Amino acid sequence: MTLDSRFAPADVESRLYAGWETGGSFACDPSSNAQPFTIMLPPPNVTGSLHVGHALTFTVQDTLVRWRRMQGRDVLWQPGTDHAGIATQMMVERLLAAEGKDRRQIGRDAFLDRVWQWKADSGGTITRQLRRLGASLDWQRERFTMDDGLSDAVKETFVRLYSEGLIYRDRRLVNWDPKLRTAISDLEVEPREVKGSLWYIRYPIADAPDQFITVATTRPETMLGDTAVAVHPEHPVLGRLIGRRAILPLVGRAIPIVGDSYADPEKGTGAVKITPAHDFNDFEVGRRHDLPMPSVLDRDAMITLAEIEDVLVTMPGIADPAFVRGLAGQPRIAARSAIVAELEQLSLLDRIEPHTHQVPHGDRGGVPVEPLLTTQWYCNAGILAKPAIEAVETGKIAFVPKQWENTFFAWMRDIQPWCISRQLWWGHRIPAWYGPDGSVFVAKDVAGAAAQARDHYGRDEPLAQDEDVLDTWFSSALWPFSTLGWPKSTREVERYYPGDVLVTGFDIIFFWVARMIMMGLHIMGDVPFRTVYIHGLVRDEKGRKMSKTTGNVIDPLDLIDSFGADALRFTICALTGPGRDVKLGAARVQDYRGFITKLWNAARFCEINDMRPDPSFDPSRVTLPLSRWLLDSANMAIREATDALEAYRLDDYAAAGYRFVWNTFCDWFLEFAKPLLAEGAHPAEAAEIRAVGAHVLGLILRLLHPVTPFMTEELWDRFGYGEPCGLIRAAWPQPAIIPGAEQARAELDWVVRLIGLIRSVRTEMNVPPSKPSPVLLRDASSEILARVDRWIEAIRRLARTLDVRRLDDEVPKGAALAMLDQTTVVLPLEGLIDIAAERTRLVKERDKVVAEAKKTRQKLANPDFVARAKEEVVAENRDRLITFEFDVVRLQAALDRLE
Repeated sequence: MTLDSRFAPADVESRLYAGWETGGSFACDPSSNAQPFTIMLPPPNVTGSLHVGHALTFTVQDTLVRWRRMQGRDVLWQPGTDHAGIATQMMVERLLAAEGKDRRQIGRDAFLDRVWQWKADSGGTITRQLRRLGASLDWQRERFTMDDGLSDAVKETFVRLYSEGLIYRDRRLVNWDPKLRTAISDLEVEPREVKGSLWYIRYPIADAPDQFITVATTRPETMLGDTAVAVHPEHPVLGRLIGRRAILPLVGRAIPIVGDSYADPEKGTGAVKITPAHDFNDFEVGRRHDLPMPSVLDRDAMITLAEIEDVLVTMPGIADPAFVRGLAGQPRIAARSAIVAELEQLSLLDRIEPHTHQVPHGDRGGVPVEPLLTTQWYCNAGILAKPAIEAVETGKIAFVPKQWENTFFAWMRDIQPWCISRQLWWGHRIPAWYGPDGSVFVAKDVAGAAAQARDHYGRDEPLAQDEDVLDTWFSSALWPFSTLGWPKSTREVERYYPGDVLVTGFDIIFFWVARMIMMGLHIMGDVPFRTVYIHGLVRDEKGRKMSKTTGNVIDPLDLIDSFGADALRFTICALTGPGRDVKLGAARVQDYRGFITKLWNAARFCEINDMRPDPSFDPSRVTLPLSRWLLDSANMAIREATDALEAYRLDDYAAAGYRFVWNTFCDWFLEFAKPLLAEGAHPAEAAEIRAVGAHVLGLILRLLHPVTPFMTEELWDRFGYGEPCGLIRAAWPQPAIIPGAEQARAELDWVVRLIGLIRSVRTEMNVPPSKPSPVLLRDASSEILARVDRWIEAIRRLARTLDVRRLDDEVPKGAALAMLDQTTVVLPLEGLIDIAAERTRLVKERDKVVAEAKKTRQKLANPDFVARAKEEVVAENRDRLITFEFDVVRLQAALDRLE
């Protein structure tokens, strides 16, 4: 069947993917003797849809697993989705709200039934979209973090850690989302810039009511819970107040003035109000000084007085319990306004200043997060972190790029207790039951808890299970082994744990990567993976973070629809350098689609010229220099591609494939081959060129298959290189022994450089393409001249020359000169261009670029510009300067060429 004139991705992608999937091409084989290679897919949220971040990480992973599969490894790329506690619960609650219902009305069991029904009906969107990207996941092993087996792993781990004292209940500050009414993780908190105020409040000194200590705060409503004022111990003025007491305005309570280095003498007034129950830093100050920690905001962020009622004191001009009691039940912002007005009336408000600051908001609830003192379940992350730190320090786990180890160490060495409970209904319910007296019984099931209670009480007592569920990250931390069947002893656990590499973004190094390492070492006794490859973020073409507000969000499915999955995948790999963000846009993908088109057209040329795979072809038996040169170049491309993938340099891998296909194969080999394939050419030479072309096309398809699977598989099938949909399992290419490769490389590389040099000079001198030019070679050896004679037809055609001959006389006037090794290449320009006008043009253009470069250099040397300009603007100017400097060199070289 003849190839179409254009590659149409939409016509082949779904067909080829179905062929791979139904043919078992993605499946691992636990009974195989092959060396395993394991990557655990970071499970996307079951509520999710494919976004550009997914496209990046899954393209990188699929490129690696397809490559390893072709190397003969037994590949397990473990698929699955995360139950996404908050996101999924919110999704279903919105559906209920549309029906006029509330989860509390229908009850927990009915609500969970609705969630499972939603998951069955709509939870597979992301997995269908992954197929469109070409992700070759082992779908028959797909898991969900709420599967029975994974739930067993969660219970087993919780019970084990509890029995070891590593899980416990404690009363600490958490990020509380008052809209969702649950604790949330730091990852679910996003800072938002808010234009607010800084209120300066005067606190009277207890034994000197005419003296005051002034504090500055952005949250006057929390002052009701103040239990101290802190100043730096070495503060030159306020330090003398340490040990004395201040009167808390409105409440009337005497609170200590403590010395603590948390108070910054250079910031605000140098004094800080301490509210331990509503600020994370204040909580630590409170612990250091053994301060009371009363909460004055409830779980709905309303004022509550339950914990300060007994300390309210009437103090004329300072405190009025009636006013404070009137605040009870008010929302925090309303209470703030009332408190500020009362302070102003009491002359205790020193001043108000406008203040722009970052306020943490829940990323899903959308309201300001409240630091709240609550009783939660915690995991002793400090104990678990020590072996994890050691594993990275000793090289059991390597980060790529290595600098991310520093980020890992910084987080892990300052790790805090991990709050693992959430006030939700959807998720892994905490396996803890409470007796009538509040005693806690932790077991895998209610029967186990009942047995513990019987031993404790000496009789059966009614038990109530904890209402909370576990943090989603708890079950995700078990992903590398729970998906393999643990806690059961399975052959998959034995074979595929630990995995080889984890591919992820830097933003979840702490939340997921570190926790998998901690759990893997503690539960399994070994690291969960040997390498952590950290890629950057996807930004728009200008380097800006993508956001709905900016309006620059790109839908990868739109890019696939417009340009095909291969073009998107190749673009991502080409732009993915170590530690570098990816600047992605439709224009970039369109550009790289040109590469896909280039290879398709090259394949059409091969088909038209009857280049068909020959199973008996032996690269070591070729005789033509062109054949040897191409095969030698293919060897180099194979080595470069393999080395790049081994080093996780996806950009270098894509570049190696691009250079070889576009430059070596298409631009040079096929052009050199045309006369050898033309009518009347030597039959034996034509046959060899056809065989070499077909062989190298097959190498190219194998080389590029990991990143461009659809087009390469289609061409592989259409040319008959193997079984249909068989490229995915074909062997990764290996360098071949090519006799005479060194001589062929020296000859063809020189011819290519000569043609390239002539083309470059003609372009620089504005020689019209329609006017061929003579070429003279000065100081050319007889060997060089013989080489020219052998390739004269190609040189004339590709360099647009009339003739190439030796120059023994003086260089003609008005000629352009260039050096190629020891030979001077002379292009007489008389009659081809106006030499004087060309010189004038080059001088004018050079001087203009020199001026632009100077202007840009001065701008970048200005500290004010660098400090004020956006990062992408500075980067753009640096790029422009590099371009200007290159152009100055190029234009000066062109002037120098004119004799």
